[in-house]
Amino acid sequence: MIAKLTGILDSVGDDWVIVDVSGVGYICHASSRTLSAMPGRGEAVQLHVETVVREDAITLYGFAEVAERNMFRLLTSVQGVGAKVGLAILSTLAPNELQNAIAAQDKTAVARAKGVGPKVAQRIVHELKDKVTGLVFQPKGVQLASGGAAPVAASGAIEDAISALVNLGYKPVEAHGAVAKAAGELGEGADVGALVPAALKELSSL
Repeated sequence: MIAKLTGILDSVGDDWVIVDVSGVGYICHASSRTLSAMPGRGEAVQLHVETVVREDAITLYGFAEVAERNMFRLLTSVQGVGAKVGLAILSTLAPNELQNAIAAQDKTAVARAKGVGPKVAQRIVHELKDKVTGLVFQPKGVQLASGGAAPVAASGAIEDAISALVNLGYKPVEAHGAVAKAAGELGEGADVGALVPAALKELSSL
C-alpha cells in the first residue's frame, strides 16, 4: 500500500500527475488544487497518497496536503460518492472550507462542485457531520453558499466559543456548525463575546 511518494515531477495533466521515483513513474489522479501546487517539471515533489485497490486496477490519488487526503477519505466513505466526485469537491472547496460547510450543514456550498447534486450534497453533510468535529478546526475561512471565503475570527476565539456552547449543553457538532456560521458572518477580529451570542442565535433558529 503506497501512502506517500517523494521524487521528481515528470509531468502534469488535466487531472493527473506523474512522479518519477528512482526511475519509476507513478501516475496519481489529483484535484485541481493539488495540481496547481505542483512545482516545475524536473523539480522535487512529495505527494500524500491514497491507494485504491480493486479487482481490475490499482489507482493512486495524490494530495499536496495531508488534510486534503483525509477529507478525500471521508468523502469517499459516503455512499454514492466515488473518487471522481471526491476530487471534484476538493477542487471546489479547500479542506477547511469543506469541513466548515459540513459542520454548518451547508449543502449548497458542497453542491457547487461539478457533478454534485442536491441529494448527494445533503447525504455528505448529513453523514459526515459527526466525523468532521473530530478533526482540528481550521479557521482559515468559511465557504459561503454565495461563493467566496469570508475571513473569520482567530482560532482561539472559535475554539473557546465552541467549548462555551458545549458547556451550555449543546452537542459538539451543533456548536461547531453554529460557530462556523457566526464566524463567517462576523468576520475577522470577532471575539468570544461576539461569537457566542451570534452562535446561540443560529441555534435558536434551527
